[in-house]
Amino acid sequence: MKTIKTIFLSACIAASLGVVEAVAKTVDATSPSGLLSIIVDDTEGLNMSLSREDKPLLRQSHITLKSSGNKSATKHSKIVKSSLKKGLKEKISAPFHHTPKFDAEWNELIVRLSNGQTVTFRLFDDGVAYRFSTDNKEDQTIYSEVATYRLAGDPILYMAHSTNEKNPEAMAFQNFYSVTPASSASPLLAFLPIVADYGDGLKLSLMESDVEGYPGMFVTADSVSNIISARFAAYPAKTDYYPWRKQEYVTEKESFIAKTPGKKTFPWRIFAVTTDDRQMPVNNLVYTLASPSRVADTSWIKPGKSAWEWWNDWGLRGVDFQAGINNDTYKYFIDFAADNGIEYVILDEGWYDPKSGDMLTTIPEIDLPMLTAYAKEKGVGLWLWTVFNVLDDQLEEACNKYSEMGIKGFKVDFLDRNDQTAAEMTYRIADAAARHGLMLDLHGFYPPTGLNRTYPNIVNYESVFGMEEMKWSDPSVDMPKYDVTFPFIRMMAGPVDFTPGAMLNASKADWKAIYSSPMSQGTRCHQIANYIVQDSPFTMLADSPSNYIDNQETTDFIVKIPTIFTYTKVLDGKMGEYIVTLREAPDGWYVAGQTDWTPRDYTLDFSFLPEGSYEVTLFRDGDNAAKQARDYKVERFSVDSSKKIPLHLAPGGGFALRISK
Repeated sequence: MKTIKTIFLSACIAASLGVVEAVAKTVDATSPSGLLSIIVDDTEGLNMSLSREDKPLLRQSHITLKSSGNKSATKHSKIVKSSLKKGLKEKISAPFHHTPKFDAEWNELIVRLSNGQTVTFRLFDDGVAYRFSTDNKEDQTIYSEVATYRLAGDPILYMAHSTNEKNPEAMAFQNFYSVTPASSASPLLAFLPIVADYGDGLKLSLMESDVEGYPGMFVTADSVSNIISARFAAYPAKTDYYPWRKQEYVTEKESFIAKTPGKKTFPWRIFAVTTDDRQMPVNNLVYTLASPSRVADTSWIKPGKSAWEWWNDWGLRGVDFQAGINNDTYKYFIDFAADNGIEYVILDEGWYDPKSGDMLTTIPEIDLPMLTAYAKEKGVGLWLWTVFNVLDDQLEEACNKYSEMGIKGFKVDFLDRNDQTAAEMTYRIADAAARHGLMLDLHGFYPPTGLNRTYPNIVNYESVFGMEEMKWSDPSVDMPKYDVTFPFIRMMAGPVDFTPGAMLNASKADWKAIYSSPMSQGTRCHQIANYIVQDSPFTMLADSPSNYIDNQETTDFIVKIPTIFTYTKVLDGKMGEYIVTLREAPDGWYVAGQTDWTPRDYTLDFSFLPEGSYEVTLFRDGDNAAKQARDYKVERFSVDSSKKIPLHLAPGGGFALRISK
């Protein structure tokens, strides 16, 4: 197959009539090593197809941007010009990514259309992306972006659907994955990423990047034609507020999806292609395709761990004060953090009256300047929870006040939508926070689209079915299976604030939801492994200080696990079954494994180690962990690169180890 070619698919002449039939153009391109190839044609509009080594993944799939800025009045735009650039490269600095730097290489196909739009295709060896761009003099209205991705064959789809039946575009972007053949997939609205499994390890993952001033993508499945279609939230016409948190929500919508400048580049649509599940959690395409950092100096950005009160319901024991949202409780949390080398404490919902919508005024029980000064003396930083639109309404005042006070960051919650104005709000907040030296943890938020590259002060995202759900979920919820599924899917888009760290652990038979004394499904070692398996630059110790003090041996191990690493590799794993992850840090190596409810025997091979002898601290499931999920055993021994050790993972089990340099 040539790198680019133009083929006249129908250039015949009806001689008797003297009429020339419509001519369609086709161009094609391949990735740097030739593994991936695309065909782009303009048969009744622009279409693309995608293959890996001649195995079709996407058949002729229609992509169109319908805007008021189109220069052509014809029904279907045509390819008028195309060009190819090969061997483009970039050395990417990624200070808080799962690897601090990496190289990207791609070929780039640029297609100019008769309506004045341009479509850029980037072909990497591990995926393909495309984006529209316009260059109009006047502002434009985007009526729709059409994307009908026609799946080749009948792959298995992994899709997380909306949890809001009445208004599916308004939700927290948290759900388990439905797993069905495309031919029987649900038509319910789903959010990204989604995965198509073609068998024999080959998978296609749909994501997006660089979503600035534009709505995010949802998708729906057509099980009759095996088509995945894009859908976008309409532009908000009117909004209102829920009274209990002053959270903004959309009440009326326009007939279009976006209003943009005439000169604009639109989001990247990404198809990551993997042949081994181990490649998925460490895919870099979303980060690669995001706009470069707009924060010149990132030295003040300090990821780390935080003690957290909300999940354990301010659940202290053995103290001589009433635990709750008050100064004594937070001083106790600060003392606990200081004593255990935990960098931060979060003041979650309640430090200001949520109904007021005023985050500049604390409740009477909280003396925030005193607490901030007390924390500073102890070497601990404070973070503040707030609602997205509440922060946005008081943005400069809040950022200025709290940065001057010494607050380190905001946990921003309950956006619960991804229309254009939601994206604009997020960029506005990210920029203001960066200018004032404040970090951000985004909750109730749409899946990551590379914004943590553009604004590295965004140190984590939720958009994951996290541990908070264990406070109220039905027993049918299968968290261990989810724990070994989402790292292969959701983590491709960016880091996760899963909020791990439960010290009350339960078997499948014994688990139940208890709001004020929540427990995790699976073993203690499965919980510890979260801190290594998951990309989480800013992560919680979700349980009560009382429980951590009662389990000091576990606590000591967890707090020494870094949140930023110099190298990451998935040693082994299969999506939905198990995962084993290796991380390297300046002080040594960390390895962790997790399984679903299926017990599993695994042999850990230390051949990744350099020459020499090293000391290991291993937490593994205890002999009785299948019944008593808190049962674990600690072993300490020496290893070199020739060593292999057998490990048994209990149902819902895991292991975690530190190898000291």
